[in-house]
Amino acid sequence: MTAKAHAFDVGDYVVYPKHGVGRVIELLEQEIAGMKLELYVLRFEKERMTLRVPVNKVESIGMRKLASDKTLREALDTLKGKPKVKRTMWSRRAQEYEAKINSGDLISIAEVTRDLFRADDQPEQSYSERQIFEAASSRLARELGAMEKTDELSALKKILAILNEHAPKYYEAAAAPVVAVEVAAVV
Repeated sequence: MTAKAHAFDVGDYVVYPKHGVGRVIELLEQEIAGMKLELYVLRFEKERMTLRVPVNKVESIGMRKLASDKTLREALDTLKGKPKVKRTMWSRRAQEYEAKINSGDLISIAEVTRDLFRADDQPEQSYSERQIFEAASSRLARELGAMEKTDELSALKKILAILNEHAPKYYEAAAAPVVAVEVAAVV
């Protein structure tokens, strides 16, 4: 091993954009195709996956430490905001949501979670909407759980509590004019 400092230490939680929160379990040097490479060995418990990431590629792939407390607060505040649903084709929106999730940016992931959340009294989601919502909320919950030193389920409950508390006021405001139009049409 070289003596230079590394961005991550063994035991650190890190965010790999395409896979979410993992833990550095080893730092090793390996010879691949005649070249010596330093590698971070990451473990993603939920997926039961181990990934080797070359140290010199960390920046280009966007691997990062867990978000700061400020960023976490911004992400949780994002959940309290008004959902933004574009009136474009679902396939286009789905691609945009997937790109936001895979960016690894906590606030973007919170936006997807907020925008696709449906309270129990709201219309059902399609299967693909539900899948993307679950991917985003799970990714958000894993990082929140790692930061607060709790499990994913507890973090997910916290996220859903915020959404359930704040989402109804936006749905009520959006539904009010529709109800008035329907009543006027019946009269």
